[in-house]
Amino acid sequence: MADASLGTSHWIPGPRQVVREALMLTRLPRGLAGVAWRCVRPDVPVHVVEEIGDHRDLPAPLADGTDRDQPLEQGFGPALHREFRVRVTGARRRAADLVDAIARDMNRCVVPGVARFDYVAAGGAMTVGEELVVRMPGPWDGPVRVLSREPSAFRLGTLTGHLEAGQIEFSARDVGAAGDDLEFGITTWARAGDRIADVLYTRLGLAKEIQYLLWVEFCVRAAALAGGRVAGGVTVRTRTVAWPDADPAADAPEISRRAV
Repeated sequence: MADASLGTSHWIPGPRQVVREALMLTRLPRGLAGVAWRCVRPDVPVHVVEEIGDHRDLPAPLADGTDRDQPLEQGFGPALHREFRVRVTGARRRAADLVDAIARDMNRCVVPGVARFDYVAAGGAMTVGEELVVRMPGPWDGPVRVLSREPSAFRLGTLTGHLEAGQIEFSARDVGAAGDDLEFGITTWARAGDRIADVLYTRLGLAKEIQYLLWVEFCVRAAALAGGRVAGGVTVRTRTVAWPDADPAADAPEISRRAV
């Protein structure tokens, strides 16, 4: 296990990491093709809901914040509260088992070449305080730390240098009368991490779309990891909250619903 005192924000990759980055780049075309295929001919329908949000969509302030945290308040542009939900029928794993499996190896639900989770200052149990880095080809590495861990959920917070500022939670719950269904969800509260990211994320929508594709595919793969079938597709709800430094007329979308 890496020395937790090093901190991911100041971690310098060694020779092995350079090799892994090179291998990741060779997988990038296949990974992008796999994600793009979901846009062209999705085998699982995606139901998209976009709404105007308010203060109720914002997460609670960090209770144990550090000078390395990059919370929502330090971001730029509007805040996006997004929920990705999928119902899994015939699951062979229970909710807590699924979350535990994901916590120990998040790469099981990520398209190779598009993103990778490195457990830098972590033991693999996703305990509070452990750190990971979300690695993507190009200058998009995203350091995070574990804010909370429960049997059926864990939450990560962004650290300095992340493309975004905010939090993300992965959770599951057992549903259905027969007890063999579950619901898996990803909830994000995010703003752009800096002014350049604000252009990519908010103005151009590029980073927002990449996030959308990444987490939709994560939900589909989580359903497969649970050993069940996706029922009814993936629902993506986005609620946009105009921040004081944002222009509500320009950044808040009209309420819309569409199926992809």
